[in-house]
Amino acid sequence: MSFLLVMKAELVRSFIIMRRYWFRTLTGLVLGYGMLMVLVAGFIYSREGLEERVQQFDDPSAATNFILGFIVGMFAFGVVGMFTQGLQGMATTGVLEQLCMSPHGLAVNFMAQTVVSSVATILSSGIMVYAVTWSVGGMLHWDTIPVLILLTLTFFNLVGFGFMVGGLVLVFKQVGQVAILVRMGLFALAIFAKEELLANPWPFTFLLHILPITDATICIKYVLIKGQMRSVAVAGADPEMVFSSVFAHSSFYWLIGNCLFWTFVGLTIFRFMENHSRSKGTLGSY
Repeated sequence: MSFLLVMKAELVRSFIIMRRYWFRTLTGLVLGYGMLMVLVAGFIYSREGLEERVQQFDDPSAATNFILGFIVGMFAFGVVGMFTQGLQGMATTGVLEQLCMSPHGLAVNFMAQTVVSSVATILSSGIMVYAVTWSVGGMLHWDTIPVLILLTLTFFNLVGFGFMVGGLVLVFKQVGQVAILVRMGLFALAIFAKEELLANPWPFTFLLHILPITDATICIKYVLIKGQMRSVAVAGADPEMVFSSVFAHSSFYWLIGNCLFWTFVGLTIFRFMENHSRSKGTLGSY
């Protein structure tokens, strides 16, 4: 109940800021759209005949795949960043100690802020993805229930991982360089994650499954880009595309297990680190 009250207050505050500074919100969407278009032209069409490819956008599926991976990567980069730069900023301004004195506790307050910030990010990112996809002639297959379930699992997966990194910030303080490397690794993995990677030897595949963004990205791309259609070989005929729900996909079950694992591990480490920092009297220092 306390979490819902805090989240409601954060949600109201966030939308008041978005409405009050509407010009900044609008220009952010326009600049984001322009940046994605430039990235598509630079990375997807950076081969021979660049001029013709930019004009024709002759590979919309590849461009859509890159765009979606880029947005998921930015989402992972931002969520984990809330637990690193966010906690460091709160410590320097004195807000962290105030949140710790709140009856709701540091974890609940920070979780509410992260949920509200992520909802706003998903809304703005969704608009940019559809705008850029339409511009390159691609197509996204929207299916409300699977998409909402996947986004929810992805969020809690990243939040659990973020709490673990945030716990390190509470104790070791100066972890900016390591945090940037971790965030950039998640960002790159989201861009290049695809089902073909899971065909590698078992140790490498298991490592990919353990990372908090691999299966989430594969499932989201499977729904939005492939439309939950899978190629099935037919004897004596060409392969056929048949519908196969994402809920029957192996990566979906890995995502659920990943979500439970990182949520438990992240909250446990965060609580332990918070109590350790309190006992040393260094919680609000930076």
